[in-house]
Amino acid sequence: MSDVSAPDGNLSIPSEPAARPRWLSAFAVVIFLLVVALLGVLGLRLIEANKTQPNHGPAPDFTLQIFDELGGGELRLSEQRGKVVVVNFWASWCGPCRVEAPDLQAVWEAYRDRGDVLIVGVDYVDNTADALAYIEEFGITYPNGPDLGTRISTAYRIQGVPETFVIGKDGNIFQFIFAGVTARELSNVIDRALAQ
Repeated sequence: MSDVSAPDGNLSIPSEPAARPRWLSAFAVVIFLLVVALLGVLGLRLIEANKTQPNHGPAPDFTLQIFDELGGGELRLSEQRGKVVVVNFWASWCGPCRVEAPDLQAVWEAYRDRGDVLIVGVDYVDNTADALAYIEEFGITYPNGPDLGTRISTAYRIQGVPETFVIGKDGNIFQFIFAGVTARELSNVIDRALAQ
């Protein structure tokens, strides 16, 4: 360090900076840790939001409370191993769901007596009266129930309705079908899944 002379020619010694109070340093560390934690949480939420629907691997298990009008009781996905299971997310307020409803019922009628195919409807963010009116309107007879607390739709990371997952006999997702499905398309997917 070089000497600095004052205007009167005397040697001036630089003074030491004032010591910061300890609490200020601790406060800065706490703020820094809070910012890092907040950024971590935001990053995880962003990653979660950008996940797409599962299209392979084990299907998320769920238990669905079946509407009393369709027989009541509970249906647990993991207990359906050995069958091809079609899980269809729908809502009575959804236009494309109304378009595909007759096709889903037709496929159910074509396969239900075989015993190795099951169609399951998961009613998403709907009120019970509207859901039951929808089921009656389209003559739906396959198991259907409400997604209470959106637990099932969250597990499947649906982006909207309708969405359909075809699950193979081994319990793995065979195919994901975004938006509306036709009877021909669904039958083709079911037949391929049955052949495995």
